[in-house]
Amino acid sequence: MANAPTESGSTGPAETVQLGDGLTVSPLGFGGMALTPVYGEVDPAEALQTLHHAVDAGVSFIDTADIYGGGSNEELISQLLKDRRDEVQLATKFALVGTPTDGYTDIRGDAAYVHEAVERSLQRLGTDVIDLYYMHRRDVRVPIQETVGAMAELVAQGKVRHLGLSEVTAQELQDAAAVHPIAAVQSEWSIWSRDVERNVVPAAAGLGVGFVPYSPLGRGFLTGTVDTASLGEKDFRRNIPRFAPDAASANQAVVDAVRTVADQLAATPAQVALAWLLAQGKRLGLPVVPIPGTRKAARIDENLGALALDLTPAHLEALDAASDGVVGSRSSDPAWVSEGRE
Repeated sequence: MANAPTESGSTGPAETVQLGDGLTVSPLGFGGMALTPVYGEVDPAEALQTLHHAVDAGVSFIDTADIYGGGSNEELISQLLKDRRDEVQLATKFALVGTPTDGYTDIRGDAAYVHEAVERSLQRLGTDVIDLYYMHRRDVRVPIQETVGAMAELVAQGKVRHLGLSEVTAQELQDAAAVHPIAAVQSEWSIWSRDVERNVVPAAAGLGVGFVPYSPLGRGFLTGTVDTASLGEKDFRRNIPRFAPDAASANQAVVDAVRTVADQLAATPAQVALAWLLAQGKRLGLPVVPIPGTRKAARIDENLGALALDLTPAHLEALDAASDGVVGSRSSDPAWVSEGRE
């Protein structure tokens, strides 16, 4: 993939990807949750430096949520936006009440909450418009048409440009799209999390909706750098079944397959995992923009290497086969994600 100089003098991806509803973003995004202490402690100064490096490198699609750090993640990103708002496609989310580390106390999708939540996010982010506003999780007590109808009012008011949905079923996506165009679905999707391919991905492809995979590196597991036995007490991954000792041991087979392909291509496991997702988008007929998160600027450069990586049919076959042997659910409560409601 060709690179072009950025204003900072570094190089970044010259190409862009169009999701649904005309939203154009960088071919890789940045997942902001990693810059809050869900996987370990975070240095705020280093976190801001990492964000600036991402934009310097051409990663302009920045993803956050009102729940990350109880709002502190949006406040951190506001420091980036002060001087670089026009360089960023900004995504944030609403609906969850609580925090990832301390637990969630509620999910709200009622119209009144939609309007309350966006005002808080706009204030924390220090901007007057959000490029992509997601419903973070489905409030099953409220018809999705009500939630999306309220989100559509934000578009009419000029506070939001595009709408997104996270962890919805195919039917929920179809019901939402009947109310207002949906630019993107965000769900966990990677070599070891492929349940969305059964129903949600085909529905998105049929509706012209883009897909934004979160945790495309399996919350770090697919990189081969995670020692599950040493996860900190507040590490979010301790609650996920596939990170339990027996499951994690069995799932090393997936990591081994990724590493084998990486060695054959003189690439890294992270690059292979991301390249697989990009290839899946082409195979399944929809735009796919993964949003790996990291606390380290060097990882951003590594991840961008995936854009130039070509996986052969033999590589894809080996990775597909490895994914069939994954042990354990991707969520401690399957109903929390689309998998449990399909």
